[in-house]
Amino acid sequence: MTSRVTEQEIRSFIDRLSDARGPADAQGQIDVIGALEDLKSAACAVQAETAVAYDATRRSAQAAVGVPVARRGRGVAAEIALARRESPHRGQVLLGLAKVLHSEMPHTLARLRDGGLSEFRAMLIARETACLEVEHRMFVDEEICADPAGLEGVGTRELIGRVKRLVAELDPAAVVKRARQAEADRNVTVRPAPDTMAYLSGLMPVAQAVAAYASLRKDAEAARAAGDPRSLGQLMSDLLLARVTGVPDTGTPESAPAVPVTVNITMSDESLAGGHGPAEASADGVAGEVIPAEVARHLIASAADAEVIAWFRCLYRNHLGRLVAMSSKQRLHSRAMGEFLAIRGAGICASPYCDAPIRHNDHIHPADHGGATSTDNGQGLCEACNHAKQAPGWRQHVVGHRRDRQQVETITPTGHRYTSTAPAPPGWREPRYVQVGPGRYGLIA
Repeated sequence: MTSRVTEQEIRSFIDRLSDARGPADAQGQIDVIGALEDLKSAACAVQAETAVAYDATRRSAQAAVGVPVARRGRGVAAEIALARRESPHRGQVLLGLAKVLHSEMPHTLARLRDGGLSEFRAMLIARETACLEVEHRMFVDEEICADPAGLEGVGTRELIGRVKRLVAELDPAAVVKRARQAEADRNVTVRPAPDTMAYLSGLMPVAQAVAAYASLRKDAEAARAAGDPRSLGQLMSDLLLARVTGVPDTGTPESAPAVPVTVNITMSDESLAGGHGPAEASADGVAGEVIPAEVARHLIASAADAEVIAWFRCLYRNHLGRLVAMSSKQRLHSRAMGEFLAIRGAGICASPYCDAPIRHNDHIHPADHGGATSTDNGQGLCEACNHAKQAPGWRQHVVGHRRDRQQVETITPTGHRYTSTAPAPPGWREPRYVQVGPGRYGLIA
């Protein structure tokens, strides 16, 4: 018999686990570790089933109030993402997986329930079978996951290999079509790396990727053979930069070529003059990266020495750690205000748990309802979050300023509340408070 679980029961069990310790003996310790892994998988299965049920509930409610069919379900994935403390994109992926497991892959869902599969591995199986018709997908589901013993000792690589072989046998045309569609997804991305570095990644067909790599390596090896002191990796990196931007190669292993670019440097005047407070560097469309004050000063100095066209926009925080605000009487945020919102938010969407880059300038209190076009009533959002908050029942408002930084509360259609706080500018340290009495807190110097 299927039973229903409540939030209170789950939280009661969480409280028990939070105060518990594992067994003292070695065998019992391993048993508990394994059982907890099964518990995580079972919890993911219940989350998936509940997500599908909630999606159906919200769609029915929206239909009852006359929401057009094409707009039903808008915002549901974002609500699930908030509840799971995930980004909206991740929420959409998880909801999609839940629907597939519920309607097309019952055996995979069963293995998730009994701990035979993790959520990650279930997602990989769903991804590899996405190009199949429903009947073929259900056949793969049965062949791979119907027998729990068939997954014992199987690694992730072997498991996905089995799935790929079956998919290729059942519908080779679908595999070819999927490969052709994948070429349309080719792109270039950048993401931060440790020590003020960044990863520039290109997603492209394998033939083109191998050819590009081979060309860089061949020319780098030739330069090394001619006596260039740089390592092979340094040469390949500098050659790539020179070919993409057209800037001249420095020829030195100590530093990379200077590039003409507008860089936003957010720092205090004390740091600019020689202080030690960190700064933040960002460029249009790229999230900010915290860098030491000395590195920020070096960026400005090296650009000037190299005589490249470089602009550094400096923004200063006040003594409370808050950037100076802007306002406008226009309906839309100006370009300068948009840049300010992006820098204030470190280039990251202001929605709780969202890591996507800012794409839209949004009025927290809608302009249609009298909201001002100002940075105090503005926030930078990604496209998905801005669309999600347009769904019926979503509300947002500024609840105040935590340490003089903007705090926005999001209220979902179910009445759940989530608060996001603007990130602290570089060089700002949060004051620490301790409770000194009932309802009284004191500041630690």
